Amino acid sequence: MRIVLILCIIVISFTAVAQAPLTLSFKEAVKLGLQNNLALNQAKNNLVTSTVAKNSSMLQLAPSVNIQGNAGRNDGNSFNQQEGQVINGVLDFVGANLNASMPLFNGMSTITTFKQTALQNDAQLNLVKRTDQDVITNVANQFLRCLLDQRLAIIQQKNLETQQQQYDQIREQVLAGSRPEVDLYNQDYQVKNAELLLLRSRNTLRNNKTILATTLQIDPLVSFELEEPAWDVNVADADVLSIEQLNETALENRSDLESAKATEKANRFGFYSAKGTYLPSINAFLQYGSRYNYIHPNPEENFFPNNRSFNDQFLTDNTQLTYGVSFTIPIFGGFQTRTNVVRSKMNYENAKLTTANTEIQVKSSVMLAYQNYRDARSNYEATNAQLKAAEISYNFEKERYSLGISDIVALTQATQNYTQAQGDFESARYTLMFQKILISYATGTLKFEDIP
Repeated sequence: MRIVLILCIIVISFTAVAQAPLTLSFKEAVKLGLQNNLALNQAKNNLVTSTVAKNSSMLQLAPSVNIQGNAGRNDGNSFNQQEGQVINGVLDFVGANLNASMPLFNGMSTITTFKQTALQNDAQLNLVKRTDQDVITNVANQFLRCLLDQRLAIIQQKNLETQQQQYDQIREQVLAGSRPEVDLYNQDYQVKNAELLLLRSRNTLRNNKTILATTLQIDPLVSFELEEPAWDVNVADADVLSIEQLNETALENRSDLESAKATEKANRFGFYSAKGTYLPSINAFLQYGSRYNYIHPNPEENFFPNNRSFNDQFLTDNTQLTYGVSFTIPIFGGFQTRTNVVRSKMNYENAKLTTANTEIQVKSSVMLAYQNYRDARSNYEATNAQLKAAEISYNFEKERYSLGISDIVALTQATQNYTQAQGDFESARYTLMFQKILISYATGTLKFEDIP
């Protein structure tokens, strides 16, 4: 019996441990987001493709080399190089050629194409970096929302407990005849209202945690808790520069702006490459090859050819070296070249517009982040003062009601004000806590390694 009891305790302990909710810190959440985000992983895959395209275009500057070969049989008339005459019979042949070609001039299209693909690779690299920052910011916003909902649920739980305590006190006073019965009904409503507010806050927390789990690609059925960041909101001012310095930092570090600039330069070289097709192209070529022939004898016609050996034919007799220069002069191609040139020019013009627009967006986002930080700082200080005043008012009103010099309406209003002030303060505190991340995102300096 004792052994069975011990086994039951062990099983219950393991079950409790297995069902314990996962505690998720902000940095762990960001790490999961960076590992599982769809857009970021797709951008990284596209970066691999652009890197291969860059390397391929660079190697286009070198000669292209290939080997061609053939083997077959000819039954009928054929010219035999060994006999120096046309024969009628069965001829087996094997041949191979080494071919090499190299562009000498093609309107600089090869060089400009290489520069275009190199800049496209830089643009994709910057896009990956900015997408990385997008993921961090998105996770931060959702994590902040869940933290606030979690805190508001605690406030509503405490409010319910306070309302229930007041209800119990008023009930005793009503039974003693020192309070009117209407106060008990009024307080009962406040208790039921507090229960409803707690239920709503928990539903909101549950829904937002599901959204966060979807973003992090966590199984929504797995329970997890959010760890409170141990960040001091009072030291944030030391790291925030002036708006001019923030703008300068953003223009130097914003990856989306660098990506737009690289794309603009890439399209410019693409335009130059397209214009190069108007010019003649000159290529050097070289071909080295050999061939082996075997003529089958025909006893019926008393035909017994003298076939030389494979080494004599393939390595000595039939070797051939051909080299030279070829050129192509475009004359008329149905305006296809002109169409490509105009299309590439418009892509370049559109890229310039995108760069200018991105620069304006960068400055605007920096301005908004700076203003939001200042507003968040002011809001935090105001809600902090409001919370202290609401707490004092609630304590005084509670004491006044206990002494019988105040009514239930005033106490209810003071309680609601105190609860609202707590929620406003927590909202302002969490908002200010994450403003440094938003400023780093606006200036393009946000990194996973810098997250405390």
